[in-house]
Amino acid sequence: MIAKLPERTTLAPGHAISRLIRGGWQLAGGHGPVERASLNDGFLAFFDAGIITLDCADIYTGVEEMIGDFRRHLLNARGAQALAALKVHTKYVPDLGTLGRLRLADVEAIIDRSRARLGMERLDLVQFHWWDYAAPGAIEAALHLKTLQQAGKIAHVAGTNFDAAHLAAFAAAGVPLASIQVQYSLLDRRPAGAFTATAAASATGIICYGALAGGFLADRWLGMADPAESLSNRSLIKYRLIIDECGGWDAFQALLAVLAGIAAAHGVPLSAVAARWVLDQPGVAAIIIGARDASHLPATLAIARLRLSAADHAAISAALPPGPQGNVYALERDRGGRHGRIMKYDLNKA
Repeated sequence: MIAKLPERTTLAPGHAISRLIRGGWQLAGGHGPVERASLNDGFLAFFDAGIITLDCADIYTGVEEMIGDFRRHLLNARGAQALAALKVHTKYVPDLGTLGRLRLADVEAIIDRSRARLGMERLDLVQFHWWDYAAPGAIEAALHLKTLQQAGKIAHVAGTNFDAAHLAAFAAAGVPLASIQVQYSLLDRRPAGAFTATAAASATGIICYGALAGGFLADRWLGMADPAESLSNRSLIKYRLIIDECGGWDAFQALLAVLAGIAAAHGVPLSAVAARWVLDQPGVAAIIIGARDASHLPATLAIARLRLSAADHAAISAALPPGPQGNVYALERDRGGRHGRIMKYDLNKA
């Protein structure tokens, strides 16, 4: 039986998801060893709690296979109806070196590999990414995915890290995206405003990653010294750079103090306040919460229970740091900049 606590939304016809999505990046390389023996038990605990949507990618090393194994486990443990309720969002991330010369056969090969890894005849939702806007072919890649959708290999075509202009271009080309996955948090509010309006115009739901800034928006960092020189976890390295865009560690600590006060008043973790704020933003369909195991489930469910008041939102607004400016993912697209240099661009080849 599937619990009903986390909110649901219908992202596209026939595609109901939980507004809390369990992310898979933290299970990939660069985040420490994964306890494979208990992995399916952790996935099942989240599913039974009502978190029926998983996020992964072709370039998250080993994660599609992990979820494929869980799908078989879920079928055996809970039956066909439960398996049908589970929604898996993966990604199509062509290597930087292949952009501008992708054929339908190249796209199809990666999609077929994801189908085999996940054990799915038809992928629920494929979010595609394009590393370099200067490289031609993004529209053509979307049209290739639409062809594979018409062939029954993909149910819904979506995107990740595209700006408002590209969302409009895809819609104009006849491939409106079911959803767009972007970074959105108290620290990074670049999707607010024009981007949100453009997504709404094409009925594109916004799915947010980084809502907890890789784990920085949590009680454990309140009052802590700046760890910038000692970080090895890929998520923390990435989001520590975002903190710099917000005025640095002292400004970040001031925000944490405000969030901690609101969290204490509601009897929830600080992380729940940060995540609920994102869920409350216009256009946001769902947020992705990274979790390596079931120990993160209670804090995740606290997000589902929490409701912020108007006074809470006002207090948070007054404490918000400036944050990064410009289009979504623009800083990260600068391969020579601090944000772009930490990216890995050719993981499908690897």
